[in-house]
Amino acid sequence: MAEKILVVDDDIDSLKLIGLMLQRNGYEVSAASAGNQALSKASLEHPDLVILDVMMPDMSGLEVCRRLRQAPETKQIPIIMFTAKTLIDDKVAGFEAGADDYLTKPTHPAELASRVKTMLARGATQKPAPGTSKGITIGVVGAKGGVGTTSVALNIAAARLAAGENPIIVDYRMGIGSLGLSLGLAKSQGLASVLTHLPQEIQPRVIDNALATHTSGLRALLASARPDEALIQYSLDNEQAVLRALRSMSRLVVADLGSGMSASLMRLQREVDHLVVVVDPVPVTLNMARDLLRDLQPSRPEGSKTHVVVVNRAAATTPPAWNEVEQALGTEIRAIIALASELALHSLQAQVPMVLYQPSAIASTQLAKLAEELTVRVRATSQVPAVR
Repeated sequence: MAEKILVVDDDIDSLKLIGLMLQRNGYEVSAASAGNQALSKASLEHPDLVILDVMMPDMSGLEVCRRLRQAPETKQIPIIMFTAKTLIDDKVAGFEAGADDYLTKPTHPAELASRVKTMLARGATQKPAPGTSKGITIGVVGAKGGVGTTSVALNIAAARLAAGENPIIVDYRMGIGSLGLSLGLAKSQGLASVLTHLPQEIQPRVIDNALATHTSGLRALLASARPDEALIQYSLDNEQAVLRALRSMSRLVVADLGSGMSASLMRLQREVDHLVVVVDPVPVTLNMARDLLRDLQPSRPEGSKTHVVVVNRAAATTPPAWNEVEQALGTEIRAIIALASELALHSLQAQVPMVLYQPSAIASTQLAKLAEELTVRVRATSQVPAVR
């Protein structure tokens, strides 16, 4: 299979010329004419090399390079900066941003071919062997409705976005999906449009057309709150196919699985590495959570983890007693989130996740720490300390 090269340049003539030269050398070429488009394509397509112009209107090539280096799924991709600037300081800036090589315009086709060949050879030696690494999928389910399931799912994803990852969040609550509303995103096509395909047709390119992007850069596959959407007929195989395709598109996928037991939950919970069960410190909810955990545990895949998160909507300074909740549930809890209603209301009005709206708030720091525990530290060790 031919190596894929992503060429990024706002000059269409340059884009065509470079693309033609590369194609003549047997490479597959993908093109982007803007910085944000380049970041999206790099994350989605995982090219073997990026050739990146410095001067672009929406975002400089230097900034694109920095973001590619910050994102876990793109940080290893070789990057050649390509620009008309010839000053030493400009080249230094490119290398400091994370570029591997630097070419000035115009360049001879033979020089371009040589540099590309060298970068691809270097990148091939740095690639992990197939199957040695994978992304993380986190499913979030509520013991019952109204306990803050969507808030936890959304802020786990947003916290990892702020930490430099490029997650995707998916809302599986067809007909009652509020994630898009809370982010101010209105997209006519979303999860519903994807689920109408046959399972084998649900591929990254199909999902990419249905994704919505928040102003923060968070990507979301949305279910709407239109009641008629809940009447759409689709198979559970389709839901699994969506999650598997998303997993191939990002190193972190967060899924809002709604509340309570369902056939959908039983199927999807087998696909996630981490299942987060959200409860509030109310006896009725804790009893429901205990029964839910009991019914789910026998079918959880080997090596996967289940975590209980308590969302306390009372005063942030008076969280419930940790040991009392554990005793009621009959299991350990991962975190207690002191979710002040005022912060939740203000962030909802601003249509910005809490961890981005007010990062220093108690709830925000607790959610960010939980997100880190479920992702960064889990990649390094199977022993994850609790968030207290």
